[in-house]
Amino acid sequence: MNATAEILKNKIENFHPDMLEVLARMMENLEIKKQDPISQFHKDEILYRIQFHNENPATKLDFYENISELKRYCA
Repeated sequence: MNATAEILKNKIENFHPDMLEVLARMMENLEIKKQDPISQFHKDEILYRIQFHNENPATKLDFYENISELKRYCA
């Protein structure tokens, strides 16, 4: 990744000033969407399981030993 960034940096440094201005405007218009490592589906599923477990404390969570461990990993 550092090599790619360095290549881009070198190319950008050699741009004509007008081209740099155009590139700067294009970059400002780009929306960088931060990708969450956990999908919304999985978050909803975890929330559902936590709510179910809170309403039915005698049940066991099938993917963690206890609710505090799950909350610690999802915090």
